[in-house]
Amino acid sequence: MNFYHESIMPREVLEALDVKRDGLYFDGTLGGGGHSLRILEAGGRIIATDLDGDAIAYASELFDSKGYKGRYTLVRGNFKDFTHICDELGIKEIDGALLDLGVSSHQFDEPTRGFSYRYDAPLDMRMDVRQELDAKYIVNEYKPSELLRILYEYGEEPFAKRIVSNIVKARGEAPVQTTGQLVSIIEKSVPHRKGGHPAKQTFQALRIEVNGELDGLSNAVEDVSRRLTSGGRLCVITFHSLEDRIVKRTMKTMATDCLCDKSIPICICGHKAEVRILKTNLKATKEEMELNTRSKSASLRVVEKI
Repeated sequence: MNFYHESIMPREVLEALDVKRDGLYFDGTLGGGGHSLRILEAGGRIIATDLDGDAIAYASELFDSKGYKGRYTLVRGNFKDFTHICDELGIKEIDGALLDLGVSSHQFDEPTRGFSYRYDAPLDMRMDVRQELDAKYIVNEYKPSELLRILYEYGEEPFAKRIVSNIVKARGEAPVQTTGQLVSIIEKSVPHRKGGHPAKQTFQALRIEVNGELDGLSNAVEDVSRRLTSGGRLCVITFHSLEDRIVKRTMKTMATDCLCDKSIPICICGHKAEVRILKTNLKATKEEMELNTRSKSASLRVVEKI
């Protein structure tokens, strides 16, 4: 059963990667394998990672059914461990890479995973169900000051104080166990506003905290870029401003020759550009946005190794 949605900007990613026959490509966020499948179809070979065991099983079956057995390696792990994974596999260079950040549509659409405010389910939100930290623990055990920080920093939620106050009040009577309970608390805390569901920003904040989505992201972009062959390209798809700012800043730094303060007449830092920026903030086509609403918030950035 195909429970994975269409990959974001597949044509743009494939064009940006400029896949070489028998070239080796890293897909750091495998999901349903849509992007990787297109790379395989173009003649490339794949190393891919995902924290979700469902994704690994599904993509493996998909690739084998298409006749690509032996042309891919799938690792259940975090793309932020890229360097270690490559070292373990004896891989010194890759010809290109993709990081499609965020949560897969399958995880959102599977009620039992607890990612979505649309379903009443256990509070979970773990991309990797093997880890202990989940959203239920955060909501019920974090100090009010920690919850406030998460909602402000990761959700950019203007009503964070009111939400946290009502969470603390509710959990004082009984633990908040389900997404439905949390949504009810949020709806009582947030006045009606345009721009989506009132729980959207809180759920984003909790998901980021549970999975450490922003931790080590800049280092991962650097690590992957530095293992590219000359002319190899890294594509990164982001879905919200927090991760996009990190990716944008990291790529800009890597593409800059000197990082010295402009008041210093000569360079003393010795920093040299490692990549050139090819695409910034590329958006999906209008047609894709109509077919796949998740693509509306997506932004594609591409760099090429010098």
